[in-house]
Amino acid sequence: MIEEFNIENINKRMRGALESVKTDFQSLRTGRASSSILDNISVEVYGSKVPISQCATINVPEPRLITINVWDKDNVNAVEKSIQNSGLGINPVTEGTLLRLPLPELNEERRKEISKLAAQFAEQARISVRNVRKDGMDKIKKLKSDGMSEDDEKFWYEEVQNLTNDFIKQIDELLKIKQDDILKV
Repeated sequence: MIEEFNIENINKRMRGALESVKTDFQSLRTGRASSSILDNISVEVYGSKVPISQCATINVPEPRLITINVWDKDNVNAVEKSIQNSGLGINPVTEGTLLRLPLPELNEERRKEISKLAAQFAEQARISVRNVRKDGMDKIKKLKSDGMSEDDEKFWYEEVQNLTNDFIKQIDELLKIKQDDILKV
């Protein structure tokens, strides 16, 4: 009996690459305050690394300000150091258990750097999609050697390629939107 090709698995894995790049894009600064820029920052508290959102309350009271209210005063320094070491280029101002993160205006050079980083994230996602495509094509070849008909082989090759083209197009569209947003003054 010939095993059936599972296109849904390919689709699911490519969708994972797309969701991953969306998450990566959310962590990039665009000149406006957003709590999502802190999503990828972990803090060492109570012997384990946790996201800032699990040890503090994050608010965005103004377009250029993020506030972090740390729940335990013993963790304030750890949160502050994590933000400083994150590469965001933000220096927190500490007032007791409250950290204020004033976001400076992005200059043109920094905007271009962030735009290049977005392009790198997109390229990583495209590579992931292509790797999933390669796995799918290899599976089709194996099924062909196990007795799959040429018509089925051609059909599945086209399906996988169409899926690949669709996801790469979506990644490119997301990149263009994000770069426009980053470069907008």
